[in-house]
Formats: sequence, structure tokens, C-alpha cells
Amino acid sequence: MILYIWNGGTSRSFFYMKQQIDNAALASVLEQMGIADISLATIRQSGEIARTLEKNTGVEFLHLEMGIPGLPPSQVGVEAECAALRAGVASIYPNMMGVPELKSEASRFLKAFLDIDISPRGCIPTVGSMQGSFSSFVLCSHLDPAKDTVLFIDPGFPVQRNQVNILGIRSESFDIYEYRGERLAAKLESYFASGRISALIYSSPNNPAWFNLTEDELRTIGELATKYDVIVIEDLAYMCMDFRKPLGKPFEAPFQPTVAKYTDNYIIMMSASKMFSYAGQRIAILAVSDRLYNREYPGLQNRYRIARLGDALVLGVLYAVSSGTSHSAQYALAAMFKAANDGALDFVAATSEYARRAALTKKMFLDNGFHIVYSKDGDEDVSDGFFYTVGYKGLTSAELMKELMLTGICSISLSLTGSVQDGVRICVSQLNRPEQFEMLEQRLRLFTEIR
Repeated sequence: MILYIWNGGTSRSFFYMKQQIDNAALASVLEQMGIADISLATIRQSGEIARTLEKNTGVEFLHLEMGIPGLPPSQVGVEAECAALRAGVASIYPNMMGVPELKSEASRFLKAFLDIDISPRGCIPTVGSMQGSFSSFVLCSHLDPAKDTVLFIDPGFPVQRNQVNILGIRSESFDIYEYRGERLAAKLESYFASGRISALIYSSPNNPAWFNLTEDELRTIGELATKYDVIVIEDLAYMCMDFRKPLGKPFEAPFQPTVAKYTDNYIIMMSASKMFSYAGQRIAILAVSDRLYNREYPGLQNRYRIARLGDALVLGVLYAVSSGTSHSAQYALAAMFKAANDGALDFVAATSEYARRAALTKKMFLDNGFHIVYSKDGDEDVSDGFFYTVGYKGLTSAELMKELMLTGICSISLSLTGSVQDGVRICVSQLNRPEQFEMLEQRLRLFTEIR
């Protein structure tokens, strides 16, 4: 039986747990869902486990498992999209290459915040970065028959690994935990030298660990990508969210670090979901370097009858996958890019709220005996932001995820992300009410008390 009381907080009452949820209740839900190992539950499965337990037990859960933006959408985007819909774009198929306004402002945005030059032609709209990575994997697997493998720098976004599995593309991976700094080069080269790696993918800031690759690490990646002719897929979903640095001033240093400074073999993914809290409209940009866009491959000619990489991506892959990207959402993203480029929309200041939430909650975990798993970028502590990773002495990823779930805290296991470290990913975006911080602190104390 669950024992609890409602306790008065500073803003409103919150759910106070006196003991954990009974293990049998969790076991029953896992059995119903056909989940044999909770550490391999997907992000959405983890959320469904928690919601089912909420319904069955009456316990309100803290949902720290899914990266849903916890901020209102940019009104600049909302207004531009509404205007586009009123103008009648809903009845017109969007141009596969993207609307000119978006392509132009995306090119400016890359210059403003990354200090790189990509022509508007290479700025291609996609249905979120999820479609961007899926389509990039398809394309890269068709460039050269000898290059049949995608390499993941883990930990990473679990669904991207699902994508290559769905596509039947061979993959390799390694956990970067032991290979930061100078050790990265030898590790990468051990894979690249096989001649089988078509593409390398990573995120920085990293999902789930929030580490940021250093300039030296990006230089290593870029130089080796050029040497071994590997395409780097750089996921910048959380662009400029290294809140240790004064990023986000258009056309002013410091800029978002990027591999594009060190190689021409790159595709950058930029999503509106987190930068502009515009996740529901599924809109992003694939930015292909000018040199790579214009490069011709016999493999693409044979498969798509289009030799040029950029054209094969748009007219071969993206056309077949979705026949374009939401017309109205393209106008929204164009307006948000323009406002950011012009200095009228400070998306970094808006998203810094996640750093505040992370700092508060990290302290709660640390005060209750947890540790940060991926804790350093070189000699610096990792930035506070959207995600971080925690472990607890003596507990595996599966054990920790289960014990937190029984304490009304939903997370995902690091095992799901390709990490070989023990721990879970914490996402702070859904901590939108002040009393949720009190709930978290009380539940972490309960967790510690029963150890």
C-alpha cells in the first residue's frame, strides 16, 4: 500500500511520498508491456510505464525521461506560421528544396552563430532532425559500396541507432568516456582505417550527457574525416546552449564550436525544437557544406540517376520520404532565424532557464549521494543545461532506473544511449512548477534513506 500525505509547499501543495511504490506494481506493468529489461525501455516506453503507475497508484511522477521543450514556443514563429496559413500555403505543395526565405535566413544563421559559410542552396528543410538523420543515413550508405558502416560516438540519442537498424545499415560505436582529448584520435582512426565507415554522428552539446566537444577534439574529428573520406553528421539540436560561454550574439565571437571549421565533409542538423521551443511543428535544417553538396558519386548516379550529393539528398531521398516539409512551418523557422540573426530574438537567453533548473536539481542529486557520470570537458565541469547524467554507488543502470521509478522519478537508462557506464539520464525540461523541485528533493531523500 502506498502511504503519502499532501504537504504545503512555498507555492502550492505537493505529493509527499512516505515509502516507495510496491515492486509488484512495477513488475506487473513491465509484464503487461512486454518489457523484460527496464534498462532497455525506450524513452516513450519509460514515460508510459510511469503514466500507467500514476494511474494505478495515484502517485504523481516526476517525468525526467523525455526532452519535451518546457518553454513556450517562439511567438515570432507562431505569428509567421499563422500568417502563412492565412495566405493559403496549406493548399500548395512546398518546394522540395525549401522556401527561399528560409534558405537565405538559415545561411545567415550559420554565419551569425557558427561563423561558417554555407550557401542557401545547401540549407535544406526537413521534418525535424529525426528525418534529417534518417535521410542522411540512407544517403551515406549509398555513396560507396565499400563504406557500409555508420560510426556513433556514444552516448547518443537512442532513436538514431534505431534508424540504422530499421534501414539495415551496419553500425559501430564506442563510448567516449575513456577517449576524451588526445585519446580520441587513435580511437577514431582504429575505426576509420578499416575503410568501412561512411559517416560519423555525434551531438554537441551532447544528448544525454551534455558534454561539449572541445576545439581540439573537433579538429581531430575533422582532420581524420578528411583523411579517410568520412562524412561527419553533426547534431546541433542544442546549439549555443553551453551556458558557460557567452554564446548567442549574432555575428560576434565566441561562436558555437563546429567540425565545419576543420573539414568540408560535413552535414549539420539544426532543429527548431529546442532552440525555439517549436517541437510540435517538426521543422529543422540539414546544412550541407558547399563542397560536399556539389560532389558527385558514381554510387548515387547508379541508384538515383543523380550524381550530385545535395541533389540526390533532396530529389532522391527526401522526396521519397515525405515529399517536402510543412509549408507553413518553413515560414515560421525563416522568421525565427531572421529575428535571431537581426538580434531581435535572444534564443540563448530564453533557453538558459534549463541551466537554472539543472543547477538546482544537480545539487539535490549530489547532496543525496549521487554523482555526475559524464562530469568533465577537459578540465572544466560540464555545463548545466537540458540534460545531465547521474549514477549511484553500487547500482547498475537497470537497478538505478528501477529504484528511481519506484520512488516516483522517471528517467532513462544510460544503457539505452550506448553508454557502458552505469547511470541514468536526467532531463529537466518538464520541471515547470516550483513544487516539483520540492517533490524531487523529498523523493531523493526517501531514495537515500531506504538504501
